[in-house]
Amino acid sequence: MAVSGFPLGAFILLSHISSVANYPDGRVTASCHEMIPEHGHIPRSDPIHNISVSQMTFTSGDQIKVTLSGPEFKGFLLEARDANALSGPPIGFFKLIDSQVSQLLTCDDIQGSAVSHTNPHKKTEIKVYWKAPNDAPNHIQFLVTVVEKYKTYWVKIPGPVISQPNAPPFTTPEATVTPLSTLPPVSRLTKSFSASDCGNKKFCVRSPLNCDPAKERACVFLSFTRDDQSVVVELSGPSRGYLSFAFSHDRWMGDDDAYVCIHEDQTVHIQPSYLTGRSHPVMNSKDTLEDMAWRLEDGVMQCSFRRNITLPGDKNRFDLNTSYYIFLADGAADDGRIYKHSQHPLITYEKHDVTDHPKNVGGSRSLLLLKAHGALMFVAWMTTVSIGVIIARFFKPVWSKALFGESAWFQVHRMLMLTTSALTCIAFVLPFIYRGGWSWHAGCHPYLGCIVMILAVLQPLLAAFRPPLYHQRRELFNWTHWGLGTAARIIAVAAMFLGIDLPGLNLPGSWKTYAMIGFVAWHVGTEVILEIHAYRLSRKIEILDDARIQILQSFTVAEAEGYAFKKAVLAIYVCGNVTFLIMFLSNINHL
Repeated sequence: MAVSGFPLGAFILLSHISSVANYPDGRVTASCHEMIPEHGHIPRSDPIHNISVSQMTFTSGDQIKVTLSGPEFKGFLLEARDANALSGPPIGFFKLIDSQVSQLLTCDDIQGSAVSHTNPHKKTEIKVYWKAPNDAPNHIQFLVTVVEKYKTYWVKIPGPVISQPNAPPFTTPEATVTPLSTLPPVSRLTKSFSASDCGNKKFCVRSPLNCDPAKERACVFLSFTRDDQSVVVELSGPSRGYLSFAFSHDRWMGDDDAYVCIHEDQTVHIQPSYLTGRSHPVMNSKDTLEDMAWRLEDGVMQCSFRRNITLPGDKNRFDLNTSYYIFLADGAADDGRIYKHSQHPLITYEKHDVTDHPKNVGGSRSLLLLKAHGALMFVAWMTTVSIGVIIARFFKPVWSKALFGESAWFQVHRMLMLTTSALTCIAFVLPFIYRGGWSWHAGCHPYLGCIVMILAVLQPLLAAFRPPLYHQRRELFNWTHWGLGTAARIIAVAAMFLGIDLPGLNLPGSWKTYAMIGFVAWHVGTEVILEIHAYRLSRKIEILDDARIQILQSFTVAEAEGYAFKKAVLAIYVCGNVTFLIMFLSNINHL
């Protein structure tokens, strides 16, 4: 979750997991020492893959070909270790033969001391070279962890032992597979959770705020009940993949204490994890959890567990007697592997101490600053600028009377455009305040927003230097002003189309895209109607064949004659704009 800083934006649950198989790109340095994927499953004990070498003896500087082969697999981690101390650090250096399928890792600060996969594609053979160091021990054994799929993997499959020419015989092999601790027992819940004690005995986070998981299927529910020096946690919500929550010091994804309940094979696996950034959560040992239980019914997942308030021996588990922001998220899971949350996480409005007085709290999936950003940009680029453009294009002859020293149409146009620039400037800084800097995970939207901001500032500056009406550079100004304004509007619309799909705003359903399309069509349609109207009036002008004088004046008079129709169209357009604006702001406000 500081998912780069994530608003939490992205919070836990993200994409694959933290181990050999959970990282499809093979960057599994966290698993270098134990070579154990942290999947929460027990590894297979019947290896079906094989390691072979090009020679059985070596001297310092020798380069030996090592081949891993067997049935199709997706991930692997290959190391060479002292055969008399297999729990020690890796020995020597590897050299790649095919960088498309394998890559070098730095384990124990030794560059190239391990090899892993580069992608999750199925493979049956990997070939690399191993170079013996000058200080190599007498006997070297190759070990490999192979992942067939998320819950099917083999840890530290032993390969051949190679020896230096004058070394004594190798007779004391060490066990190659590190035994895993017995997983804590998990039981089935017999009844649904209840919200009856929320605010009395339980600290509850609920969405909607006063929902009850015992009565409402759509209720997202998280409760904490203090029991002496431990806390009982209950998590419930509609999900066929996973549910998760996290404690965070801020509103960003990263350095967070998280817990995931994963639906797999009609069972729910409860897994503590740690969020290191806007990336895969690191799955941790379940030893810190007790009394784990789960329940699945009618698309609703429920899980519960107990953990001590303080866990001094585990740096990834936060002390629960401190205030944190609380995140709730859900998403898809496949074969025990979790993917990015399906919607922006629910984040509590403020920090809470779940072991303090029981409370009933809610949260939001879209924070106030992002709501304000979206609302202000929409008002600016879908309302004020659109009305201002129509007035400048079609209402010059209708509102030509002077108002405070300038034509009325110009004063209205200038007021609307300055309002657009002001709203854009205010809206532009809000995401930077919210994220504390640049967002690298919002796609093209922020880049387009910067262009819009620049153009929104340039337009009034350019207008301040507008030449007089009959000045020789007036035509150049008109085209420049029109070109920059048109470009700003097009880019702003494109930025809004991209922005409405960002999780930070969290607009519901697909209506948002259709609504945007409808609004653009509404504006374009209004301009087309007014253009047709202006064209039909111009055709009615009587052109004097002999002199062709006063044509421009006649055109202006003809335009003025159509003021009633133009005013009616403008009134309908403004009413439509306001109606759509209210609908849009209402949807944002209810998030």
